[in-house]
Amino acid sequence: MGADRRRYSGGRTARGAALLGCGALLAGCASMPDSGDVAAVKASTPGDSQVRVYPVPPRENAEPDEIVNGFLEAMTGDDPGFATARTYLTKQAAQSWKPEERTTVLAAAPDPKPGHTTSKEAPGLVYPLYGQQIATVDSRHAYTPTAPTDFTGTIHLTQVSSPDGKNKEWRIDGPPQGLVLGESDFQRNYRSVNKYYFASGRNRVVADPVYIRQRQDPVTRMDPVAQTVKALLEGPTDWLEPVVDSRFPTGTALKKDVTSLTPDDQNTLKVPLNDKADDVGRERCLKMAAQLLFTVGDLASTRVEEVVLLRSDGSLLCALGERQKEDFMPDPTAGLPENLYFIDGRGQLAKLEVAAKDIGRTEHVPGPFGNGAVRVDEVAVARDERYAAAVTSGGRELRMASISSEGQLPEPIVRSGGRPGERLSAPSWDGRGDLWVADRDAAKPRLLMIPGGSGEPLTVTTPWLRDGVRVKALRVSEDGARVALLLEKGDRTTLHIGRVERSGTVAQPLVAVADLQSVAPRMESVTSVSWAGPSRLVVLGKLAGGVQQVRYIQTDGSTSVTGVPGLNQVKAVGAANDDRVPLVAASTDDGIVRLQAGVNWQPVAKGTSPVYPG
Repeated sequence: MGADRRRYSGGRTARGAALLGCGALLAGCASMPDSGDVAAVKASTPGDSQVRVYPVPPRENAEPDEIVNGFLEAMTGDDPGFATARTYLTKQAAQSWKPEERTTVLAAAPDPKPGHTTSKEAPGLVYPLYGQQIATVDSRHAYTPTAPTDFTGTIHLTQVSSPDGKNKEWRIDGPPQGLVLGESDFQRNYRSVNKYYFASGRNRVVADPVYIRQRQDPVTRMDPVAQTVKALLEGPTDWLEPVVDSRFPTGTALKKDVTSLTPDDQNTLKVPLNDKADDVGRERCLKMAAQLLFTVGDLASTRVEEVVLLRSDGSLLCALGERQKEDFMPDPTAGLPENLYFIDGRGQLAKLEVAAKDIGRTEHVPGPFGNGAVRVDEVAVARDERYAAAVTSGGRELRMASISSEGQLPEPIVRSGGRPGERLSAPSWDGRGDLWVADRDAAKPRLLMIPGGSGEPLTVTTPWLRDGVRVKALRVSEDGARVALLLEKGDRTTLHIGRVERSGTVAQPLVAVADLQSVAPRMESVTSVSWAGPSRLVVLGKLAGGVQQVRYIQTDGSTSVTGVPGLNQVKAVGAANDDRVPLVAASTDDGIVRLQAGVNWQPVAKGTSPVYPG
C-alpha cells in the first residue's frame, strides 16, 4: 500500500501496490497474486525516500471499491506518465486527467466513503473523499500550507465495455483534480529545493523554495537535477515574482529531449539550452550561470563546482565556477566568521567567538553597549560585526554604536511612546546594511527601516498592521527581500513571511511589506524565530495541543525533516545562515546553550537574547 493509505472498511480493498526498498528485492516479490484481499501494509515512516511504491492495474471484473482504492494507491506511485493510475480511468478521463496541475496534501491518506448511485440521467457511482487538508502544491511547484481544514472531493465511476466487449467493467470517469496525497506519501515522493533569482535591481540572489519529485518525474521523465533546472527556467513562484528578476531570456528552456543532467568527473554540470539564449552577452550569461550554480550547487549526489551553459548547437555560451559565486552572494559579508552575541546579567553586550576553545570564556564588546554606559534590553549585530543596534531605556529607545572600538553613547535614532511591553522590538539587519525595528505602541504601531543603520527612519507601508495586530518580533532575510514576522493579536502569536517591496528614488525611497503568508498555520503559538539559511527558519513554538519545541520550518511553510533535540524552559532561539554554525538558545535553567552537530545542547554562558550577526 502507499505509505499512509488506509484499508477501506466498507468492502474489499484493491490489490496492494508492491513495495520495494532500494536494496535487493525480497524473495517472493517476483510475482503478485491476482485475487483475494490484501492487508494494509505500512510502507515507510513518513518521508522515507528509500521506499518505492509500485502500483498494480485493476484485476478483471474488479468491484467499484477496488477501483477507487486502487486508483488512490496508484496516485502515490511514480511510474512513467502515471500509466497505472490511468488504467483505472475511462479512456477519455485517462487522456484529460492532469496530475501535474495540482497536488492536494492531506494530513493522512484520503478516506473514501461507500459509493452511492447517481441519477438516472447520469448513471454511475459517486465515492465521496474526506480528509484534513494541510497544503497544496501548484503547477509552478510552489507549496502553500493551510491550517487543517476539511477536505471533500468525489470520484465518479461508470461502467464501460471490457476489452473483449463481452462484459461491463467499472472505471473512473470523474477523478479528482490533480493528485491527492497523504502527507507521508507526499514527503516520500517530493523534496524541497531552492531556485535562485536576483533581487530586483541588484546582483544578489534570493532563494525561492519549490518541491520537485525525489526520483524521475512521472510526467516529464526528468531526473531531479533536470526537474530543478526546468523549474528555475520557468521563472519564480507567484509570491516572490514581484521582488526578483531572472536573467534568462523569456522562453529559455532546456534543449528538446534533455531529461537528465549529471555532473562529470570534474564536478562540472553542462546545461544545453534552447535557441532563446543563443545570443546573450557574456555578462548576462554569467548571471544566468550564477542562478544555475546556486540552484544545483548542493542538489546532485556529486557536488557541482562549475556550470557550463551550452547554445542550442552545442557550442559554449559561458561557464561559472564556485569561486565566482561570492560575487552574487545575498550578503556581501558572507564568509566572515559568525560569532555569538548575547546580553549578560548586567545588561551588557558580550561575545563568544565561534572558534573559541574555552567554551565558557566570553568578553564584553568595546563601546557603550559593552562597557556599562547603558543597559541593553535587546540587540542586533550588523552582519560585518562592526556595529550593533540596541534597544535601551526599557524598550523606549533604539541606538546604534560601534562594537569594534570605544566611543561615546550615541543619541537615539528611534523613540517609542508606548507603555511598558508595548515599545520597541528587537532590531534586525538585512544584508543591504539597513536596520529594521517595530514600534509596538498600541496607539501608533509601525514598522521602521533605517537606511544604512543611521539614516532617517523610514516608515514602512504595512496595510496589515491594523485591527489590534502588533509586531512582536521580526527577522529580515540576508537578501533583504523577505521578513519573518511574529504577529500578536489578542493572546495568540503567529508566524508570517512578508515580501519586501522597494520603490521610489534614492532621495525618497519607499518600502512596503506586502502579501503576508502564514508559515506555521498548524502551530498554536510561536515564541521566537530566526533565519537558519536561505529559505529555512528555526522556530520556538507549540503545535495545537502539544508542548513547546524547537523545530525547523521552510519559508514556504513546509516542515523540514531536520530534527532538533528537546530542551526545557526555552525563551529564545538563534541561528546563522551557515548550517555549520551551532544553533543557540536561551534557557531559563542553563542560560545560553548551543547545539553542535553530533552532540546535545551544551551550556556556554549565563545571559539572554543570543544572536548571530543580522
